[in-house]
Amino acid sequence: MIPLEENLKYNFFVGDCLSILKNMDDESVHCIITSPPYWGMRSYDNEEDTNEIGNEKKFEQYVANLTTVFNEAKRVLKNDGSLWLNIGDKYVNKALLGMPWRVAISLMDNGWIMRNDVIWHQLKGTQSAKDRLRDSYEHVFHFVKSKKYYYDADAIRILPSRLPTVSECSTTSSTGVSGKKYRKQIQESTVLTEQEKINAEKALDDTLAEIRAGLVNDFRMTIRGVQRAWHSDNTKISGRAKELVNRGYYIMKIYAKGHLPSDVWDIVTEDTWRTDSHCAVYPEELLRIPILATCPEGGIVLDPFSGTGTTVAAALKLGRRGVGIDLSPEYINTSKKRVITIETLF
Repeated sequence: MIPLEENLKYNFFVGDCLSILKNMDDESVHCIITSPPYWGMRSYDNEEDTNEIGNEKKFEQYVANLTTVFNEAKRVLKNDGSLWLNIGDKYVNKALLGMPWRVAISLMDNGWIMRNDVIWHQLKGTQSAKDRLRDSYEHVFHFVKSKKYYYDADAIRILPSRLPTVSECSTTSSTGVSGKKYRKQIQESTVLTEQEKINAEKALDDTLAEIRAGLVNDFRMTIRGVQRAWHSDNTKISGRAKELVNRGYYIMKIYAKGHLPSDVWDIVTEDTWRTDSHCAVYPEELLRIPILATCPEGGIVLDPFSGTGTTVAAALKLGRRGVGIDLSPEYINTSKKRVITIETLF
């Protein structure tokens, strides 16, 4: 079964996601973004359905059920595709279960490669207990099937607030680094060989030329015997330390086209007034980076626990196509009404 015909922008399926996934073609979607029901947190339309994910009697079965679903989803995902998984934790008998990591480790044990653990800082959080800190974040895990995968870093770069002018670039970088200090350190070094000094000065000149050309916004140079590698001086675990040993220097550049976002996202939870009955909606802003970075334009984004269609709606707004699966006919109807309006605008 093709999840989405070429002439369609979106599609929704009502039913058990595992059964529907089993009928989908291999490698038929570009990206999967989802937030499955959290274990023991709420019931949806099917309170009497003990097979509904999130209603298991034991959390171990919840982890096993999600692992089974995502193993099937892996088959449906293209080889260069990505899975983004948002999942919350749970307290039982005063003990925090570590549920996100239980699921994540199970997926890794089943062949998924984790690329990022994003902390979604929700900015306001909630608190009912009086003997622990306030909850204010959730995890968003980024998984891939293979080491080589689609990733458009330029689509999500954060542009620098200010680029240096041509006159500034002739003498200094945007944060005051002119290269004079580094040149003096190279020339006065008693650790570098003469050839290493020549190579280091040439690399410095090349970097300053990149600044003048507007390709680089700033840089930092580390020289053997003057500065040390940032994280470790062990050449077996640090590539930068190895560069210091082999070349005598390394240069870290901040490119003018911007830098990548960090793995901590400050995004407020969904708090706008809504008329549907879904109680656990993540905000569309949470999906912007995953969609732009890991789904090509016109590609298909799949949400196997689609709720009221937030993932599909975000995909359409960003020039992608969307497919949603949910057990609840009510949520699917709400999703269709939601995206019909969006489809006329995008």
